[in-house]
Amino acid sequence: MGKEIERKFLVSGEEWRAMVEADIHIRQYYLVAEPSRTVRVRISDDAAAKLTLKFGSQARKRDEFEYPVPLAEAQEMQAFAIGHVIEKTRHHVRHRGYLYEVDVFGGTLAGLVIAELETPEDVPDEMLPDWLGREVTGEPRYYNASLALGGIPEIVA
Repeated sequence: MGKEIERKFLVSGEEWRAMVEADIHIRQYYLVAEPSRTVRVRISDDAAAKLTLKFGSQARKRDEFEYPVPLAEAQEMQAFAIGHVIEKTRHHVRHRGYLYEVDVFGGTLAGLVIAELETPEDVPDEMLPDWLGREVTGEPRYYNASLALGGIPEIVA
């Protein structure tokens, strides 16, 4: 089990694009989405799949369990998804030694760009890059599970 400190930010600039190290096309869906727990399947680059279980209701700290799933089974389980399937491209960007995952959403969420920072320790605000906009950590409407269930934030609507 891994503990994570996860922070989410809207992205306000384009400077991050010049620092992209890798990008991954992600299709993910939820089998369970409740305030204190989620069960998600994520398919990356149509080549690999993972089942992720998250527990806890604290905005920054949750328990997370992750397991590989055979791709064919992940594709089959999609029939049991609740809400919408999320499509996004995740870009890996490093800043001051920290890895940021910048998600550029597609489909009905096109226009939404969110950066996530997952670390074992809390990163001070002065260490954050300038291209980050408003912090949305703890705002449920920006959780992927909420997005999958149809809640589209005002930034996209």
